[in-house]
Amino acid sequence: MNALRPWISRLRQERLLLCFALLAVVLAVADPRPLADHQRWLQLPTLAGLLGLLVCIQGIRDSGLVQHAAAALIARAHSVRGLALMLVGTTALLSMVLTNDVSLFLIVPLTLAIGAISNLPVMRMVVLEALAVNAGSTLSPIGNPQNLLLWQYDHLPFLRFVHAMLPAFATMFLMVAALTLLWMPKGRVHVHAEDVDGHPVSIAQAGLSMLALLSMVMMMERGHAVLGATLLLVPFALLERGTLARVDWLLLATFAAIFLGLGHFAELAMVQHALDGPDLDHPLTLYVSGIAASQVISNVPATVLLLGHAPHAMALAVAVNVGGFGLAIGSLANLIALRLAKQPHGARLFHLVSIPFLLVCAPLVYWVYRWLGA
Repeated sequence: MNALRPWISRLRQERLLLCFALLAVVLAVADPRPLADHQRWLQLPTLAGLLGLLVCIQGIRDSGLVQHAAAALIARAHSVRGLALMLVGTTALLSMVLTNDVSLFLIVPLTLAIGAISNLPVMRMVVLEALAVNAGSTLSPIGNPQNLLLWQYDHLPFLRFVHAMLPAFATMFLMVAALTLLWMPKGRVHVHAEDVDGHPVSIAQAGLSMLALLSMVMMMERGHAVLGATLLLVPFALLERGTLARVDWLLLATFAAIFLGLGHFAELAMVQHALDGPDLDHPLTLYVSGIAASQVISNVPATVLLLGHAPHAMALAVAVNVGGFGLAIGSLANLIALRLAKQPHGARLFHLVSIPFLLVCAPLVYWVYRWLGA
């Protein structure tokens, strides 16, 4: 019993996990469905991919590689704003190629390491990075799950998809860059020399973790996330058990609860019936519906929910990508960023910035997208 007390104490602090677990249980009782439906809502490949990424990034952290990279990056930065723009640009670029969640798993630990040895405002930077992955991943068909789904559904060539999303991406990213310049301090980067970690990097652990990360991303790209995560756990269980013990298992449980709760909610009869009301043939109605649904059930479930009713897949893509801003639930990448940061009052600061950002971004993106005749 004593061994369980730390876990029970941690569970009491996991409000998001408890909330969505309760939602999943209530819906399972009130609206019984076959086991196959629950298995589908659980999105096992996504959870397996998340597990693999958690293990790899924890291994990279434990190796000291992140701390070494942080010191090297600070040495090349001339100002806090310049460093912030560098991180925002890198985050957006990575999200186009490695997806938004993988980008955050790489960048947020680096940001925390930089903040530990310098005057970089960590939580401000993490908020900007969350905005940057939502903006950057918009451009690429493989940047986030909703784009991948819509790209395959609409059978568009890669470059045509990029061309269609370019106005929305450009508007979003310019707004994030402008916010970075306005919000970050003007001064130079100051290094706290006493906090610089001078310990050498564990080459073996860093090599294993980087190789595992590369193989995990490749397996995810090919649709073999479950196999990839299974194979990845073997060397870590044999060689780096301490890394596995430090993995954020409750984050994995939180996403499982979110998938079950929101997946079931999106398929309720009353929800499906409500979709028959709006005229989604009208561009503005589709746009507002995509954003609103994303704020309630996150943008990936919103895409699945609206796809069968939306006549224009690319217009829906713009809507649900914009819907990633605003409330943290709008995009699972937001939740990942907040969880990795683990900063006091992080969610409050995120919403103080992200909600006004959505209110300004949404009409601006719609105007640009429609003006360019998309």
